[in-house]
Parts: sequence; C-alpha cells; structure tokens
Amino acid sequence: MCDQDHFDKDVKDYERLGLITRKQFGVMLGAGMAMMLPKVANAAQVTESDVNVTTPDGSADCYFVHPESGATAGVLMWPDIFGLRPAFRQMGKRLAESGYAVLVVNPFYRTKRAPTAEAGAATPIQSVMPLAKTLSETTHMTDAKAFIAWLDSQPSVSKTRKIGTQGYCMGGPIAFRTAAAVPDRVGAVASFHGGGLVTDLPNSPHLEAAKSKAQFLVAIAANDDERSPKDKDVLKDTFAKASLTAEIEVYEGAAHGWCPPDSHVYNEPQAEKAWGRLLVLYGKALA
Repeated sequence: MCDQDHFDKDVKDYERLGLITRKQFGVMLGAGMAMMLPKVANAAQVTESDVNVTTPDGSADCYFVHPESGATAGVLMWPDIFGLRPAFRQMGKRLAESGYAVLVVNPFYRTKRAPTAEAGAATPIQSVMPLAKTLSETTHMTDAKAFIAWLDSQPSVSKTRKIGTQGYCMGGPIAFRTAAAVPDRVGAVASFHGGGLVTDLPNSPHLEAAKSKAQFLVAIAANDDERSPKDKDVLKDTFAKASLTAEIEVYEGAAHGWCPPDSHVYNEPQAEKAWGRLLVLYGKALA
C-alpha cells in the first residue's frame, strides 16, 4: 500500500515509538536523505548505461549495470512508487558489483521519463499517485515479458541461469506477476515492503505468483503486518500448497519503505538484513 494515509501512519508510528518527531521528519525531507550504501566486499568492476527497452506500449527508459566481463544471471528490479532515481541506481549498481546483470526500470515510461520524482522519496506521495494509477495487471505482465526478453538479448546475461526479480512497495506485486508472466525464466522473486500482495480478487498477485516455478523472499514491514496481520499466513499457506520455497518474515522495527536509502524511514540494519537474504536467495535460485 502506497498512499497518503499510509504515509501519515508511518510518521505517526515513528512518533509513537520515539524514533522521530514530525518536526524532525520535515527537516529531513527539506534537507534530503543521505544515500550511502555499504560497500561490496571484493566488488566486481561494472559497466553502467542508460538504455531504452522497446515494449508493446513504447520505449521504456531504464538503467542497466553489469560486471565488465563474463555473462551472469540477470535481475529485473522494480522501484517503489517514487520510481527510477539515484537511490535505485545505487542499489542496482551494488547488486551488479555482487555479480549480477541488473536492469532497473522506469515503470511509468508511458507517461513520463525518469526521474518521475525529482526529490526521490521526499516527493509528496500525492504527486506520484496519478502515475501509479496508470499501471495495471496488464501493463505489469506485458512489461515483464518485454524487460526479460531484453535481458536475454544481452551478452552479459547468461541464458543458462535463471533470472531474478525484486520489487519495492508497489514493485512487490509487479515482481510477483513477473514470475507468472515468464515462469520458465524467473527463478527467484523478492518483495520488500510490497503493497497489495494479497487481495480478495481472483487475479491477486499472490495467486498468480503461486503458478510460477520460482523461489520467494517476502520481507514485510512491521507496520504493514500490524495493518494486515493475516497476509503473511495467507502467503505461507499459498506457497506451501504450491510446493514453492518461500521465506516470509516480518522485519521488526522496520516501517513501510525501509529499504531504499533515500527513504524517510530507511533502517540500515534491517535493510542490510534484507539485502543479505536477497543475496542468499539469488545464490541458491539463480546458480
């Protein structure tokens, strides 16, 4: 869930826990959040570029980064509602330095080229909600197929290794649907503070993902779990019935949006825990 009501509740949660005051929060937004990710040990030298990927609906502007030599597993990264921006470029580059060919996409390319939120996660959420409303299950599926086909056309992407996909906030359900769209290629799916993974609709992302062949990592924010405490159990039950490996965990003390380093609720210890679990997932499922 990524709306203004959710945003306000996040701030109230932090006030209640004594982690931040609303005045301090406003100062943070005005000054901008520092974006410093821990360095990768034995980092691979990487090549990075801005690319355009042709889809059924046009040309998507994306960021592509991969190790300078060799072919490795590809990864498709879906940003949160604030879109492709420096924070996600950093995250993509860090993953490439860990040995993966990473395509970070602008999900809103039909409407606006990146950056769609000039101030990143400090952008008022009401200004980006209209962009989010232009997306649907259909756009998720068609985009996923186009982006993975593009990855498979790159010499830096190994065709003998499965592809991974990860999503943040609204990117969580898109990552789930990516596995359903290209089940023979996607071997691993990660959702970080994903919103709308479980719905009552027959096309709910969790039901579509259960038809895939992937392994899953679902990292849930503590305040998301408070609002929808049954979702984790539905996910566990659904994946178990489908005989799919799934690590589903509530990250205590982490609020919705805790992973991107420009988030107002960035929680480095819990973000690093989630990042470590992502590397474990990819190490197993994309080998």
